[in-house]
Amino acid sequence: MTSTPAQPTPAGVDAVVPFTVEALDIRGRVINMGPVLNSILARHQYPGPVNKLLSKAIVLTAMLGSTLKFEGRLTLQAQSDGAVSMLVVDFNAPDGLRAMAQFDAAKVADVASQDGFKPDHLLGKGHLAFTIDQGAHTSRYQGIVVLDGTTLEEAAHEYFQKSEQIPTLLRLGVAEMLTKSEEGGADHSWTAGGIMVQFLPQSPDRMKQADIHPGDAPEGHEHHAMDEDDAWIEARSLAETVKDDELTDPNLTVEGLLYRLFHEHGASVYTPQNVSDKCSCSAEKITAMIQSFSEEDKTEMKAEGMVHIKCDFCSMDYELDANKVFKD
Repeated sequence: MTSTPAQPTPAGVDAVVPFTVEALDIRGRVINMGPVLNSILARHQYPGPVNKLLSKAIVLTAMLGSTLKFEGRLTLQAQSDGAVSMLVVDFNAPDGLRAMAQFDAAKVADVASQDGFKPDHLLGKGHLAFTIDQGAHTSRYQGIVVLDGTTLEEAAHEYFQKSEQIPTLLRLGVAEMLTKSEEGGADHSWTAGGIMVQFLPQSPDRMKQADIHPGDAPEGHEHHAMDEDDAWIEARSLAETVKDDELTDPNLTVEGLLYRLFHEHGASVYTPQNVSDKCSCSAEKITAMIQSFSEEDKTEMKAEGMVHIKCDFCSMDYELDANKVFKD
């Protein structure tokens, strides 16, 4: 993998761009999404507020999933008692993304009409799970964060603090784009972006200053609070200045954004990792799933003859002959 100085030069959309800033001992990822995001959202026809929330989840999952070093899958799943009861986004390495949401349309409209509405308000109390599955010969890992008025960014920060103990900052942005159509109306499209920076010091002095939680301690015990490293404070402060419109501006490349933030420190970018709208469902997987049903269910499906199943992610319709699927 080669690196080049971050410059405001053109870059592809729908790709995760890894970067490092050696002077600050940070690594990170930036993504800008357009066509792939719109392809995923278009098939569902969700209300605008749900699209905004799901877009943030897609961007977050793409950045985290692109860190997988082997074939595998990272799943973000949120369950709550809010207007959006479930969000699921899968990243199937090396590049496949799929996503879906379940919600109460009336509750969504009510929440979205309130002053100061933000997409994360659609999630109520519940939990957010990050699950990493890298195949049959590896152990599945899951990190769970409590949702209670928590934004997706805040939940991700807590995940990294508790599960990986890596000082991390994330910013996510989503925007709806309106352009004039040939018929005279307005065409709707979506753009979204995100940036993630992590402090991974190499020098012994900086490693001693890493902001790592000391773990559980006896009640009443005050743990020693270690000062944050100046390099991490600066890196975090710079990343916190990123505005939503910078993450969603189609005319600002990811290299251009990195140049704005870190050019004084010699930021380097690496080979972009493309992402695709790609569902992992298939007739074979659907067949294997229904073959695991109870005998009572199988008997009922045989009586009906044809089994109709629609994938919640890609909306593909599968029609299977139950008598062939369950043949002796």
